[in-house]
Amino acid sequence: MASMEENFPRGGIQKKSTEGKNPNPKLERDNLFDIHHEEQSQKRKRSQRDQGKQKKFKADKMTAAKDNVVNIEPLTIEALCEGMLFLGCIKEVSDYELVISLPNGLSGFVPVTQISDAYSKMLSKQVAEGELLEDLNSLLDMYSPGTLVRCIVTSVERSADGRRSIKLSIDPKKVNKGLTASALASGMLLSGFVSSVEDHGYLIDIGVSGSHAFLPRQKAQNYIKAVKRGSDLKIGQNLNCVIVEVKNEGRVVCLSIDRSEVAASLATERQNWTLSNLLPGLVVKARVQKVAPLGIKVSFLSSFTGIVDFMHMDPEKSMNYSPDQVVKACILSVHPTSKVVRLTLRQAFLHPGGSPNQLSNDRMGAVVEESTVKAFYKQFGAVFELDDGTLAFARLKHLSKNRKSFKPGAFKTGCKHKCRIIDYSLMDEMCIVSLKYQIIEARFLQYQDIHTGDVVQGKVFALKPIGMQVKVTDGIKGLVPSMHLADVILKQPEKKYNIGDEVRCRVLECNPAGKKLILTLKKSLVQSRLPVLSNYEDAKPGLVTHGFVVCAREFGCIVKFYNDVKGLVPKNELSSEPISCPDKVFHEGQVVKVMVLKCEPQQERLLLSFRLSSKPAPEDKKECTPKKKQEVKYQIGQMVDVKVLKKKDNGLEVSVLEDEGNAIASIPTVHLSDFVANCKLLWHCLQEGDVLPRVMCLSDKGEHIILSRKSAVISAVQEDQVVRSFSEIQPGMLLTGYVRNVMPFGVFVEFPFGVTGLAPKVSMSDKFVTDTKDHFVVGQTVIAKVMSIDEEKQRVLLNLKVSECSSGDSAAESFALLNQYFKEMKEIRNLLRRRGEPSMAQSLCKLMPGKELQLVVQDMKEDGSALFSGSCVTGLTVTATRHHLGDKNMVPGEKTKALVLHVDALTSKVYVSLREELLKQRAKQRLTENSQHSAIVQHIEEEFAIVSLETGQLAAIPIASHFNDTFRFDSEKLKVGQTISATLKVVKVNEHGVLLAIQGPAKKNVFVRVRNESETALEEMLAAVKHSLSLGDIVTGTVKSIKPTHVTVAIDDKLTGSIHASRILDEVPIGSFPTYTLKAGQKVTARVIGGRDVNTHRYLPITHPHFTRSIPELSIRPSEIEGKVTAMLDLKEDNALKKLGLYNIGQTVTCFVKKYNILKNWLEVEVAPDVRGRVPHLLLSLNTKVLKHPEKSFKNGQAISATVTGTDVTETNLCLSLTGIQSLEQGTVTVGMVTKVTPHIGLTIALPGGKTGKVSIFHLNDTYMENPLGDFKVGKIVRCYILSNENGKIQLSLRQSRLNPKSNSKVDDVEITCVKDVKKGQLVRGYIKSIAPSGVFFGLSTSLLGRILFQNVSPYFVQKHSLYEKYLPEGKLLTAKVLGINGKEKHIELSLLPQDTGMPSVLPESLGLPRYDAEEEKREADHQEKREELKLKTKRRRGNSESEQEAKPKKRKICPADENDSGIEVYYREEEEDDQEEEAARKKSKQIKKPGEAPRLQVSTGFTWDEDMNAVDIPVLNQKEESSESEEEEDLQSKLKKQTKKEKELEKQRKEKELCKLEAALMDPSRQPQSADDFDRLVLSSPDSSILWLQYMAFHLQATEIEKARAVAERALKTICFREEQEKLNVWVALLNLENMYGTEETLMKVFERAVQYNEPLKVFQHLCDIYANSEKYKQAEELYHTMLKRFRQEKSVWLKYASFLLKQGQTEATHRLLERALKALPTKEHVDVISRFAQLEFRFGDPEHAKALFESTLNSYPKRTDIWSIYMDIMIKHGSQKEVRDIFERVIHLSLAPKKMKFFFKRYLDYEKKFGTPESVLAVKRAALEYVETKSSLADT
Repeated sequence: MASMEENFPRGGIQKKSTEGKNPNPKLERDNLFDIHHEEQSQKRKRSQRDQGKQKKFKADKMTAAKDNVVNIEPLTIEALCEGMLFLGCIKEVSDYELVISLPNGLSGFVPVTQISDAYSKMLSKQVAEGELLEDLNSLLDMYSPGTLVRCIVTSVERSADGRRSIKLSIDPKKVNKGLTASALASGMLLSGFVSSVEDHGYLIDIGVSGSHAFLPRQKAQNYIKAVKRGSDLKIGQNLNCVIVEVKNEGRVVCLSIDRSEVAASLATERQNWTLSNLLPGLVVKARVQKVAPLGIKVSFLSSFTGIVDFMHMDPEKSMNYSPDQVVKACILSVHPTSKVVRLTLRQAFLHPGGSPNQLSNDRMGAVVEESTVKAFYKQFGAVFELDDGTLAFARLKHLSKNRKSFKPGAFKTGCKHKCRIIDYSLMDEMCIVSLKYQIIEARFLQYQDIHTGDVVQGKVFALKPIGMQVKVTDGIKGLVPSMHLADVILKQPEKKYNIGDEVRCRVLECNPAGKKLILTLKKSLVQSRLPVLSNYEDAKPGLVTHGFVVCAREFGCIVKFYNDVKGLVPKNELSSEPISCPDKVFHEGQVVKVMVLKCEPQQERLLLSFRLSSKPAPEDKKECTPKKKQEVKYQIGQMVDVKVLKKKDNGLEVSVLEDEGNAIASIPTVHLSDFVANCKLLWHCLQEGDVLPRVMCLSDKGEHIILSRKSAVISAVQEDQVVRSFSEIQPGMLLTGYVRNVMPFGVFVEFPFGVTGLAPKVSMSDKFVTDTKDHFVVGQTVIAKVMSIDEEKQRVLLNLKVSECSSGDSAAESFALLNQYFKEMKEIRNLLRRRGEPSMAQSLCKLMPGKELQLVVQDMKEDGSALFSGSCVTGLTVTATRHHLGDKNMVPGEKTKALVLHVDALTSKVYVSLREELLKQRAKQRLTENSQHSAIVQHIEEEFAIVSLETGQLAAIPIASHFNDTFRFDSEKLKVGQTISATLKVVKVNEHGVLLAIQGPAKKNVFVRVRNESETALEEMLAAVKHSLSLGDIVTGTVKSIKPTHVTVAIDDKLTGSIHASRILDEVPIGSFPTYTLKAGQKVTARVIGGRDVNTHRYLPITHPHFTRSIPELSIRPSEIEGKVTAMLDLKEDNALKKLGLYNIGQTVTCFVKKYNILKNWLEVEVAPDVRGRVPHLLLSLNTKVLKHPEKSFKNGQAISATVTGTDVTETNLCLSLTGIQSLEQGTVTVGMVTKVTPHIGLTIALPGGKTGKVSIFHLNDTYMENPLGDFKVGKIVRCYILSNENGKIQLSLRQSRLNPKSNSKVDDVEITCVKDVKKGQLVRGYIKSIAPSGVFFGLSTSLLGRILFQNVSPYFVQKHSLYEKYLPEGKLLTAKVLGINGKEKHIELSLLPQDTGMPSVLPESLGLPRYDAEEEKREADHQEKREELKLKTKRRRGNSESEQEAKPKKRKICPADENDSGIEVYYREEEEDDQEEEAARKKSKQIKKPGEAPRLQVSTGFTWDEDMNAVDIPVLNQKEESSESEEEEDLQSKLKKQTKKEKELEKQRKEKELCKLEAALMDPSRQPQSADDFDRLVLSSPDSSILWLQYMAFHLQATEIEKARAVAERALKTICFREEQEKLNVWVALLNLENMYGTEETLMKVFERAVQYNEPLKVFQHLCDIYANSEKYKQAEELYHTMLKRFRQEKSVWLKYASFLLKQGQTEATHRLLERALKALPTKEHVDVISRFAQLEFRFGDPEHAKALFESTLNSYPKRTDIWSIYMDIMIKHGSQKEVRDIFERVIHLSLAPKKMKFFFKRYLDYEKKFGTPESVLAVKRAALEYVETKSSLADT
């Protein structure tokens, strides 16, 4: 903001100093508005000041001090006194005080009570009333950092630690106390405060008693807008006011705060200032009196003297001040007693209302490795130059660690030191640095350096009721709230902490703006390694972290983290156990470990849980359970391992191990085992923490996962012997399930996958049922047979009768049950053994049936039973019934031997026997399997009985023969002592202590389970029984059961055989069920055709995972019984391949439906006993209804005919088809399934044989619809017609006209396959494809696109293309009319105009857009006749239609005026040659406009069709003439028909001539391009020429076809080679120009952003600036230059370009400021060049006086720069007077330069004098040259 005086201190001629006193006031005020726009530069310049400064520093200080009475040293705090006035700058604003930066690095503070009287009154009122006042604004609302204020020192206080603080006031009563009402004069600049707001202005308190000041509203508007702090001034706001008018001897004063008036104010003698009322902040003109080493002494306002210390000299001028020089200065401070006035010459203070430069944030706290000492002052400190060239100072105490270690010698000029910037003095625009090691190394210097979660060391310096204050560093203090002094609440913190203690704390919250730091001393938080949660965005679900409880209520706990982030732990998430009163369990301040469940950062809502998935943390003091995650999904049937978490009344709560315990599930008690007794026992034995392996997921309803351990159910699922849905159920199926509910009318059974059925009372048992509850209990495992299904009501009736559900082999089934029971008992025993400590459980494990014990009789019961005790049975109840006492009379205390019969772990009871026959020692006999023995029942349990064999060994026999065999009448029940027959199954005594046997006589051919010693737990194998049957034997048997694909036959009561469905009839009728021709119980004669190994899991899946046996395969086919055995069956896996190889592809086979597999989507069939097949879903039928529900269409056991298509991947199954082999050739109809729906494109369809095809939206229906894909979902079955099958790509159609050609269904939208299907004038329907700059693209078919020019879209003129995108979205269905077709190019031109289509306009009238044909109707009538003539002429002259050219200009239509409209009308020049004219006419005939187009532009529009001879034959006529078009066509057609052969020949020759002429014309190099086609040819030949592309754009712009011009530009950018950077840039610039003229700001910015990406950014910026300037968009240009100055600071050209722009605008002041900024930004080596270039610009466009001053100051500093001298001479010769030019030459020739350079200057001087001077002057130059030579030679001699 350099003023005139300063920039032109000598104005070129030194004697003109008086001129500087009358600056041009207009110029100065002009630019004062720009004060705030100026970028606050953060860096100070090196410039020439450095050289001067060094000279100054070297000067002798002592002499200066003696010389001067006034000591020019910087101010220190000691020199301050009460009442001293200062100009200060607000540094920080808080709620209760302002921190003010004072000169010389001092700072003070203004308390809130020292603002003004009016503000203090309002504060007192608010305190008294206790409620907030509306019009009381906080200090933060009224003051902002960087504002200059006048203040007065009220006191200098010393604090406890010896620091002094300066207390200030900005109350105008105190600041302006020296003023009286009579002393007020207009033009004075004062501080004032708003004391009240009135209607027409504001009352201002200026602190002068007896004077009332008023500020009119209009004088404040400019200031309010600029400050942007609301629409009004606020009470208490500080203002810089200029007195405009003084009335009644100062009693009434009118003020202004207009920024330009304030900035221009200058204190003058006229205002009668005195030393007693002189105010800081006044700008005065001062005259330099004396220049001293530490500053300058000046005089001002005629009589006053003041001092400027070295810190306040203008850094630009440095020491270039000379006595008597007039400078502008600003008063900084006034001492009340000594009246010493200090001033500043710094630029920022010379315009009141401005603000000083700030320091950038990143610079604060920076460590400078090398700073150079510039000067050292004993009393003050040292001045340094930092690495960026700026100056900084350090006070004495910051130069060394302490006084003793200080060495002055280390601070000589030029010494280098490492320092750190610790502050910035706004009033000195200088950094304050420190050299102290501890400050340089400090981790934290200011509050900004501290981050939430940091661990910091600090010292306790105060204990207050609210908490403890901790000092982190000198300037940083924090508070530890009392809650955070320890992990628990401290009642007496002073006992734990003393002042001065070192503490380690963690930052909870840090607010640098409010200097607020909250710390915690809670050990758990300080030492926590978990992530710090300091904002809601970081709270991701699953995050585990530490927090502290701030509140515990009945709804849960609120937990707080860092930065005041808090969340809620709801009651149900506090613990795994329910907590009724959380406030009793949790206390305030408790540190807890929590997991985030959910977070909504916008609402700042956080949901937490104390139930963690990991081990509970010690500080939680709670049992934490794993948290269930909703995402975890388990498939039904999935096997998992689980860990018991908790035992509940109805089951166990467990966690799934694989999911790391995140998933919680439950196992109901009844699902722990297949046996009811074991369920209770397992629940009793399991403890928390036990692991249960291999448990199956039964249901996962998201909320809760239910698991099952029932092995029968698990096997059924694993063997896939389950139904997954109701539709899979077939009558006759055997299913394993469990009792869901027992009702008086029957039992509900549930199966895996959720299917349920009812077994009515009659079907529950083979026995008579009186009470259903006697037969079944809830949860019991059962096997049910499906009796019937009711599809409508979705009901299933079941049968639970053992006779129906058993496999018929009751012995095997009952043994399997017993085996499974004992296997589970073994697991339970192992579980109890694992319990580490010796307990009752351990004792139970040691006791086994058959073990002898030494017991003592304890008691005899009335029923005759006895109780025993003994050392081995401590804690157990040992009992023997009367029967087992063997009728002995026992006496308590008697010792006896006893044999254990059974141990009941549930009740801890041991049943023993004292009977002699059991205790008797016998020789061990070798027992054989399946041997039959008589046995005596000794003890009866729920599932089994213990019997004793005649050998004396104990055996266990099952009570039930089947899962469903649960009820016995009393007569059937076993009784103790009863003798029964038992068949041994396991002959070795094992860990159960008993042998295993089954009741009843042994059967010869029963498959027996053999115990293999090496077996561990699970797998027992059964040996296959040998039978005497051989291949071809004829056997007779009885049909036992009928399955869909085979029949089981009992052969002679011993063996079971099987007849496959294919082996029943010779000729199987398709659709019949062969197996159902047989009945159960029927006698059959059959022939053995083979044997096979099959799994019989169907009967007892749970117990027989690998249970196989050999079954004879039979046939009852008449041909096979009588004839030879045709097929030998040996159904082993390795033969499967050979078997499948017998079938050829294409062969037809009869197969039998096994089932429809819903999961795999295929039909499983059996062709023969050993051959299976699969029919994929899409090959089941061509009927879509069948394919929708295949499971309903194919019944199990049904015979169907299929075609072999191959084998599957595993080569174990045939692949079959029920629809023959699909060819998928063009023209065939097939079925498919939708697999993907692509919006606006079409469908992807899966076809038979694994192929896929595509359907376009044009082939979905014969009638196009608005939402064509709406009816199609993935999975839908459709019939499709194959349009083409090429290169594996299949195109399909779903049109009815294709699928059923005979149906003659109505076709609204015919298929369009090529251009030939479209006729001109035809109405077509289609879908919008896209909107491009060249028009709207419209899909007519899969391969065909039409284009609609924008003028044919609607009759309205649209400027914003976004409107089209809104009303014409992709996929919109519309009707269009064909305007033109180009067969070669496949171009179709369409129209959507209402008059063409008969449809409403696509853009609604409600948009209020201007119409193209606004004034057309008026002219319509006038031109009617002319049109008729035109038609006739056209008919007469087929080839040439000149008349049209004449008629055309008359048919002008006027468009509504528009800013984008260039208003150009272009016509063709009429050439003299006939052929040119003809060509033009032919083109024009195509270009006749419809009313919808912009009619007044007669150049060709749209893409031009090639010169097609058809166009010559029949001119295309105006659409308006449709009425006569048909006649005309007929007329022409008839003419053509009538032509003779000769005429036709002539016609052909004529055409050829015309073509030749046309080609010749096109070849003519001198021919100017006249159409888009011509340009297209040119750019094809020279694609890299930007000139051609620009001409092409200009051609379109002439016709205001903006979109086309844009399209051309885009084409150019794609076409021009990437190496041709300049050519590309030319096109970008043209595009920018185009957007600037015709586009919007938005489109221009888009192009600009792209241009910057693809080109050198600086060039693009400069071009855009030029474009803005040329189109007089100065505001935009200004903004762009500002952006450039930030982005390209180091580019000299940018500064110069902006300077020339400002000078052209006449903004000279702004240019001066720009030069200062440029010098700060650019490197020093560029400075001279920049100054000289600025000066040249000033000469051309600005103020020549200022330009001279610039050159002069540069040459003073760099006298040897001959280049600058040359430039200066040239410019002065051009612009200056002869005297000035001669002065310059005289100065140059007296310089001591190299002889070569001197010769050059003398030559120039001589030439000048020869040209402009007199002979005398020429002579004088020659004389001077001679003198120079002589002096040089004499010097050489010496």
